[in-house]
Amino acid sequence: EEPDSDRVLRGSHEGFVETLVFNTALIRRRIRDPDLTMELIRVGSKSKSDVVLCYLKSETDPVFLEKVRKKIQGIQVRALTMSQETLAEALIHQKWYNPFPKFRYTERPDAAAANILEGKIVVLTDTSPSAMLLPTSIFDFTQEADDFYFPPFTGSYLRIVRVIIFAATLFITPIWYLLIRNPESIPSWLSFIRIEEPNQVPVIVQLLLIEFAIDALKLAAQNTPSVLSNSFSIIGGLILGDFAVKAHWFVPEVILYMAFVAIANYSQPSFELGYAFKFMRIMILILTALGNLWGFIAGVVLTVIFIATNKSVDGKSYLFPLVPFSGKDLINVFIRRKLKTKDCCKMPKNKV
Repeated sequence: EEPDSDRVLRGSHEGFVETLVFNTALIRRRIRDPDLTMELIRVGSKSKSDVVLCYLKSETDPVFLEKVRKKIQGIQVRALTMSQETLAEALIHQKWYNPFPKFRYTERPDAAAANILEGKIVVLTDTSPSAMLLPTSIFDFTQEADDFYFPPFTGSYLRIVRVIIFAATLFITPIWYLLIRNPESIPSWLSFIRIEEPNQVPVIVQLLLIEFAIDALKLAAQNTPSVLSNSFSIIGGLILGDFAVKAHWFVPEVILYMAFVAIANYSQPSFELGYAFKFMRIMILILTALGNLWGFIAGVVLTVIFIATNKSVDGKSYLFPLVPFSGKDLINVFIRRKLKTKDCCKMPKNKV
C-alpha cells in the first residue's frame, strides 16, 4: 500500500510494511545486482531486533560504512521499542537545541533503491515501515520521488518551487511582522500588506497563538476517527478562524499568512524538518519582537549558524554541496537532469 505522506501522481504505489523480510524483497526486486549487500545486525539485549544495512559495495564509501556498522553494533539498549526513532537516537547523539534532522526517512521502495544506487546506505528495522537514508544534507529534502516520474523540465520546476516554499515558510511571517512594525519602510507597491483594522491584541501574540493553535488542530485530527478527521479539520479551522476574527482576537491578515505557512509546510514529507523550520520561525519572530530590525538579523544569523554547524552522520557539512562548494552537485539539487545511458549499458556492436 502506498504511504500516506509520500505519494506520487505517477509511478509505483508500493510502500514498505512492518515485516523486514518483505521490505528487503521490495528493494531486491528493484536492484537485481549481486553487488547489493544486505547486512543483518541484532540490536537490543531484550528485543533482539533485526536491523539491516542495505548498500552497494562498489558505490558506498567503505570508511563511512564501517563507521555506521560499528555504531549500530555498539548500541547498548534493552529494546528498540519505537524502532526507527530509538535506533536514530542511539546511533547519533544530537544536541538538544539543534532541531534539524540528521536522517531522512522514506516509506517508498523506489526512493530507497534510488538512494542505494547513489551510494547511500539504507537502514531497515523490523516492525518499522520507514527506511532511514544515510548520509543526509539539508538539500536532500528538496528532492522527492515525484520529481523523477515527470520530464526533466517539470521535475526541475517542482524542485525550484519546493526550495522557494522552504524559504517562504521560514521567513514570510517574520518579514511581514518586521514590515508591520516599521510601516514607514513599506514601499507603496506593498501597501496591501498593512493591517486595515488593527485590534488590541499585539500582532506577535496573534502569530504565536496561531502557531500553537495549528499544532492543536493537528493533534486533535490525529486522535479523531479517520472518517471524521477531514471534516473535523476543515470545520474546526473555518469556524475557529471566522469567530476569532469576529471576536477581534485576530486580524484577517495574520490568519492569511499563517494559513499559507501551515499549507506550505506540507510541500515536503519530513515532519522533522517541518518542525525545525517552525522552531526557527518562532525564534525569529520573538527576536524581532524584542529587537526590531536587529532582532530579525540576529534570528536569521542564528538560524544559519544552527544549519551550518550541524553535521551529517558521515561528519560532512550539512550544507553540502554549498559548503564545501561543489558546482555540479549543487546544480543537481535544483535541476533534474535527463537520465544518461552509461557505456556499460550500451549494446555491443556486431563485428563483421
